[in-house]
Amino acid sequence: MRWTHTAILLILAGGLVGCNDALESVDPRIAANKVHQPLPPRILNEMKKKGMPRNSPIAFRIFKEEGILEVWKAKADNRFEKIVEYEICAWSGRLGPKFKEGDRQAPEGFYPLSQHHLNPNSKYFLAINTGYPNRFDQANGRTGTHLMIHGACSSSGCYSMTDAQMLEIYAFARDAFAGGQQNIQLQAFPFRMTAENMARHRHSPHIEFWQNLKVGYDNFEVTKRPPEVNVCDRRYVFNMQAAEGKSFVPTAACPPMSKPPALEMALASYNKAYDAAYEKALKKYDGKIWIDPTEAERKALVADLRKSRAHDLAFAPTGSALKAGRLARLEDVQNGSASAAVSEMAAPAANETTNNQSAPAANTNATVAAAGQSAPIPQPNPMNTAQNQQGEAQTAEKKPFWKIW
Repeated sequence: MRWTHTAILLILAGGLVGCNDALESVDPRIAANKVHQPLPPRILNEMKKKGMPRNSPIAFRIFKEEGILEVWKAKADNRFEKIVEYEICAWSGRLGPKFKEGDRQAPEGFYPLSQHHLNPNSKYFLAINTGYPNRFDQANGRTGTHLMIHGACSSSGCYSMTDAQMLEIYAFARDAFAGGQQNIQLQAFPFRMTAENMARHRHSPHIEFWQNLKVGYDNFEVTKRPPEVNVCDRRYVFNMQAAEGKSFVPTAACPPMSKPPALEMALASYNKAYDAAYEKALKKYDGKIWIDPTEAERKALVADLRKSRAHDLAFAPTGSALKAGRLARLEDVQNGSASAAVSEMAAPAANETTNNQSAPAANTNATVAAAGQSAPIPQPNPMNTAQNQQGEAQTAEKKPFWKIW
């Protein structure tokens, strides 16, 4: 009995060294089997109700402003549906992409995660590397390493969850890879790209980059399938077919390309509903600007929570950017009477490329209902093909997206 108590104390003490294995809310006996820990019955039952095979493909979606990580999983009809969402315990920096090593920004963009991105021996309990920098980041000169989704609830450029959450997130990925999925798509967004949110953030220095991300967001909303992602002209392109004999080169001009006609029609319907919603949102936010909160302002919202865990040095939650942010009068900002946060918000954009593809479309409930019905259902799973995140040519075995439709 004495040895048992001593072992438990040593395990708990290890969580107090830096950002080490903070085993909050995880039984040490479970943590010892963390890599093979099965999904809990509540999730398995939900998967059964939704017609989702245990080893079917998955996708991750992150929304910084809300602080949410979603897990989407393929059903028998090959469309994806959200199975669960988790509150992100900590993410550092502010809304906007990561530019360089040390800027404390968490990545935004589209990242293919292979089985090699799983780290069962992370100091932060369990971890999944985001794959930053991807081909887009590299083409735009962005730098950084070891950007993870991990446990321990402490972040310096990562998306950090609680250890209990990471047990489930890791299990989702492990099971999908066991079922044959080659790449899990991570979609990291600043916020849900609805007409309302795009109008609210229209003054952000990152708006052109976000409009480019929104093209992929809209494709997913319409098809309920992770889009095929390529990079050319230093911007993302989604579900596009290059002309015969042409290819996508991240730093070169985009080749002649086209989108499957059925998808084009579905997106047109989607965009029509969005345009009406966006015009309405513009009137709501006329003369106003959104002040993106600093990390310190977000942390102030959860200061009491951290005090309650003062014994756990690794536990450093950050609050919601949506709750900590605020609207200001544009006139006050122009006159210099608003918060200095506005000028701070603009600083990272000095290095941001301005040749990103604009996107007129966004998501509303009405939009999804109208457009989703007309989108054809793809048959094979495009995520079951290897994608090289460093930008080398894709393998000959990969089935192009347009042949799915």
